[in-house]
This record gives sequence, C-alpha cells and structure tokens, in this order.
Amino acid sequence: METAVPDFFDRFAMQRVHSGELDAVLADGSAALDLLFLWGRDCPNCDIAKRAMLARPERLNWPRVRWLHCNVYDDEAMATRFGLHGIPTFFVFARGRRLGRITSWPGTEAFGTAIDGILARAPV
Repeated sequence: METAVPDFFDRFAMQRVHSGELDAVLADGSAALDLLFLWGRDCPNCDIAKRAMLARPERLNWPRVRWLHCNVYDDEAMATRFGLHGIPTFFVFARGRRLGRITSWPGTEAFGTAIDGILARAPV
C-alpha cells in the first residue's frame, strides 16, 4: 500500500502533473490560483494532511482555485526543481508565477485562511 488514504485523489479532486508539463499547465490561465500539493507514498505527514483535507473539503475548495498534485518519489525532477527538504509541501501560483510555499501541513483552518488572503488580493 502506498498510502493510508488510498482513495484520497478519488474523493478530493486534483489534477496530476509531472515536472515536464508543470510550466504549461500553470501558464494556461484556467484558474486564478493553482495550488500544487507535493507528496510521497508511505509518507505519514502526507497522510495526516490528506485525512484533514477529506474531513473538511468544503473549506479547501474555492471556485477560482485549481488543485494540482505530484508524487515526488515518482518524479524526482519535481522535488529537485523546488529544493524540497520535506513533504508535504504546497506551492501557490498565480498565472504561472510562484507566490508562496507552505511547508508541512499547518492545519485546515490555517491553510484555508492563508489561501483566502491570497485570493482576496488576486485579480479576478
């Protein structure tokens, strides 16, 4: 088993991306913000984040946000690109430009509040 939450991506909609396609996906402009969730199989901290996200998905879904994800154990180029020292890590992008990084899982409310703040400043 790769995760203690095997049905996570069936229940919480995220688009899988690979390092070779990330720039094109981010540049397509289909969302005001892109949230990139970098995770790994057999990662207890990633599973904690996944469980918390499933417990309150309504708090973490915004109409103008697109969720992306990548298992960095299967795509080491993605981990290298962002200089990861631990997972889970979340990156926030607006129209292809990196706005921020959230390392580790801060909790559902703190994460939601941070994204709410970024969205409030993002152009429509």
